[in-house]
Amino acid sequence: MSKVVAKETKAHPSLLRKGSSHKMALKEKAVQIYEAFFKGEDPSLGNRNFWDELFLLKVNSPYIEKQFESLSGEQLLALKENVNTLCYQCIQTMKQDHPIRTAHAMQTVAALIRGVFKKSLGNYGFDVINILLGFDSAEVLMQTLVETLHTILTGESPASLKSVSLKLLLTLVTATDNVSQNTMLEYVMINSVFEAIIQLLANPLSRQIHGHDAVLLLTLLVQYRKYESANPYIVKLSILDDELALNGYAQVVSSSLTEFNRCYQSRKTEHQSSGGFFSAFTNMVGSMFVAEEATTEAIKANDSMLLALYEAVHLNRNFITTLTHVHTASAPTTPPQSPATPQSPVLEGTDAALSGNVDLSAHDQPTSLLVTFLEYTSIIMQNTKDETRFDNAKLCLVILTCIAEDQYANSLMHDANMNFRVPIHKAPMRHRKTPTEKIPPSRPLAGALLDLMVEFTMSHMMKSMPVELHMLSLGTIHRVLCYQKKCRVRMQYQWKDLWTALINLLKFLLSNETTLMKKYNIFPLATQVINIFNLFITYGDTFLPNPTSYDELYYELIRMHQVFDNLYSMALRYTTNGGDCKDSAARLTNNLVNVRAIINHFNPKLDSWAAVNHLSSLTEEQVLEVVRSNYDTLTLKLQDNLDQYERYSEKPKESAFFTQLVRSIICDVRRDVAATSQQQQNSIMQEFSTIR
Repeated sequence: MSKVVAKETKAHPSLLRKGSSHKMALKEKAVQIYEAFFKGEDPSLGNRNFWDELFLLKVNSPYIEKQFESLSGEQLLALKENVNTLCYQCIQTMKQDHPIRTAHAMQTVAALIRGVFKKSLGNYGFDVINILLGFDSAEVLMQTLVETLHTILTGESPASLKSVSLKLLLTLVTATDNVSQNTMLEYVMINSVFEAIIQLLANPLSRQIHGHDAVLLLTLLVQYRKYESANPYIVKLSILDDELALNGYAQVVSSSLTEFNRCYQSRKTEHQSSGGFFSAFTNMVGSMFVAEEATTEAIKANDSMLLALYEAVHLNRNFITTLTHVHTASAPTTPPQSPATPQSPVLEGTDAALSGNVDLSAHDQPTSLLVTFLEYTSIIMQNTKDETRFDNAKLCLVILTCIAEDQYANSLMHDANMNFRVPIHKAPMRHRKTPTEKIPPSRPLAGALLDLMVEFTMSHMMKSMPVELHMLSLGTIHRVLCYQKKCRVRMQYQWKDLWTALINLLKFLLSNETTLMKKYNIFPLATQVINIFNLFITYGDTFLPNPTSYDELYYELIRMHQVFDNLYSMALRYTTNGGDCKDSAARLTNNLVNVRAIINHFNPKLDSWAAVNHLSSLTEEQVLEVVRSNYDTLTLKLQDNLDQYERYSEKPKESAFFTQLVRSIICDVRRDVAATSQQQQNSIMQEFSTIR
């Protein structure tokens, strides 16, 4: 190794010639050089080996960024030439076949990017591209930078070097809070790294090391001006059909969510074994970890992977297959594999399960991304009181909305040959017994999805009601039922649980009308509930499992007729009072026509039958007998569009939500990437300590 590396406490010769004091000589050598640059000097003069020696020194990123903070806007503009020179030399050095120099050059560029962009927030009126690269050379330098990073990521470079490359790209992507205002990303749009990301995800070994950063990078690049112009990463992700890469993408997301689920279950088991289950779970999800702050951070940490899942489901129909890609829970999803071992086209688990050829009752219970995601959602939705949890739960429900309206996803979820055990975690509530741990039944995923929506409905009847989340939940139920009606799928399910949850929701709205109407217009929510009942009433014979189920539906409507009568009266009151809710109340009264027709038809029949038989009350079987014998005289109105819904569209309805979510993720990623720079330094020096 050169003398520069051998004695890092010795001052740079060019600095010493300028009369450096003994005190200065004790400083870290890199710091002395940085100081000279930030003073407007050029310490490379007279030393042709200067840059080779500089990039052998450990990078002091915090010091570089601190120097930018101390500069005024005018001082920074005056240092433009020096910053341009540093960036230019970093990019040229990155092309060298010397891992230490390459890594240090990348880390120096990252520090310069963070420093200049952070300074630009001061509204000094300078262009960051000009300060960093200079307008005249920016295009060529950025092309060289991106192509070099692409070569490193796709070549035989050491893992630590690939890791630094990804961190540099993440630094670039997260330089501004609003990703669409980051003009430097135009160069990353022109010079794509999409293929490099996909290659990392397709390989099990590289995915295990770099998968999280690769998925995160792709997810953030997709956000760049997504509502304004053609983003090539959106286009490429939407048409991606590489099965290995798509499964790799899914496994990265699944791994993150699985770890969260595991921590939750572990904590839950601890409390159960100590006998304090109910008291320990009074704060629901908040008790997963010792500190409330840790809980919030753990949930926020999953925002990026949930966003990645959303983008894949929303953009790429080929990704749907990976949702049910089978692997066993006891096996790691990304096992290490020798580079010499050829990769089989079948990933961990087996695609044979998609054709029903896998023994799904084996000892190692199969799982999948969708199983993991449904369990995760059941944990998150237990508590939606603060903004972090609410946004996370909303994102989960938006993803489920997209899945539920996809024809192929529904066919997989209803496939009788695709059975899974999905743990649905339930929060303790005062009006029901403490949930007991049961082994979930093995069944098609649609049953678990409906159970999850039923649980959300039952556990979120509160005065600070998350109406938006309820609408998403009901919309998911509606989409599943529309698929069953369209394809005449008769799923074995405890439909009474769903009907009971929906009726209880209506009862809650009626009981808390005064409080709720001060904050929300509850009529669209009630209308959605009634529309679901109307779907059962009009088309239930096409998808309910048997005639008995249809009879039981009528029994529930008749038994709870007071709820529907009161709902009609309330809606009628608002149609005559005027106000903002008049139209939505009128829609509700119109949609209640068939429910009221059933009640008004059968109640007199039941009263008459009871009188003839001298009974003061009727059993369920007696009611059902009357119902069956009087169907023929019932007249219902044919309602249009019950099996239609407005397809999900991110823009414009959810644009603001995703813009804010991405901003939050970017701030977190920027902080985390900067925090890991020192760890990477140590890793690089240790890995390449033998290089001279």
